[in-house]
Amino acid sequence: MTAAEVLSEFAADAALSSDLSPWGGKFSGKLLMAPMAGVSDAAYRLMARAGGAALAYSEMVSCAGLHYGEKSWGLVDPDPAEPDIAVQLFGSKPELFRESAQRVSERLGERLALLDINMACPVPKVTKKGEGSALLEDPELAAKIVRACREGAPDARVTVKIRRGRYMGQEVAPEFARAMEDAGACAIAVHGRFATQMYHGEADWGVIDRVADAVSVPVIASGDILSHDAAQRALSQTGASAVMVARGTYGNPWVFSGHEPTAAERIAAFECHVRLLEATGAHLKRARSLAGWYFKGMPDAACWRNAAMSCVTAEEFLAVAASVRASVQNVQNAPGTEWTC
Repeated sequence: MTAAEVLSEFAADAALSSDLSPWGGKFSGKLLMAPMAGVSDAAYRLMARAGGAALAYSEMVSCAGLHYGEKSWGLVDPDPAEPDIAVQLFGSKPELFRESAQRVSERLGERLALLDINMACPVPKVTKKGEGSALLEDPELAAKIVRACREGAPDARVTVKIRRGRYMGQEVAPEFARAMEDAGACAIAVHGRFATQMYHGEADWGVIDRVADAVSVPVIASGDILSHDAAQRALSQTGASAVMVARGTYGNPWVFSGHEPTAAERIAAFECHVRLLEATGAHLKRARSLAGWYFKGMPDAACWRNAAMSCVTAEEFLAVAASVRASVQNVQNAPGTEWTC
């Protein structure tokens, strides 16, 4: 089955839509699926769009990888079922950004919603090369990178994702965002933590207001958007035009719509997601993490998660889902019955 056929046949059972609309180019009030390394493959993006995400991002893609080999293009190419895609690039050399922007734009055409430049990744193996959040310390180089992307893909929207700053107590986001706007960025996504915090502590949404006051382009809120309610609060309580949801999407494609799924819908969503992995040619071992996310909070969730850890084929993952469904039905039919794994 193709991904489109999977959605057509199985999305409704999971309270998801099979009718995926193009983004439309508007940030105002939109909920976007964030780029997540090792997570946001085509199947994941399709689930998010089916759940109501206005736009979904690729995993972050190395400009050097696109230059030196073909493997990285697998992260860029959308599935035929995707109406469009945001591609996030990372690196530190303006000339490679220029080349990557041109090649991605030519390859995807109208299906390229926007090009995003990662200036937020805090992972040491990225920052030690001067990439990701390390660029927050070099606004001149960062501006050259934005201009290079604009030169390479003059018809593409170019955005930037940043953090509050690289080191604790050293906030640079407002002035840095202004420099990125001056260089040609059409929107700024702001994660409300310092890079050295990684994902610990709480995100400071106050920096979103400070960035919004500093620039005239749309600002996208990021950090601790873990629920639909949190997304709506970020839109109503800050100067953000849109929000970007990352960890809040784990096992929860309904985070974009606010739908509260039943246990049956969560199981159906897992099954749909597994089938999309297979349809898009992704490594099915990714479904092991998905099982933990979709079954989280269910009785005996750890047992089902452990069962999924030994699965290899789609059929094996679907068999685990069938067992979970049978247990749910037993409990519903006979209240007080113990779940069995």
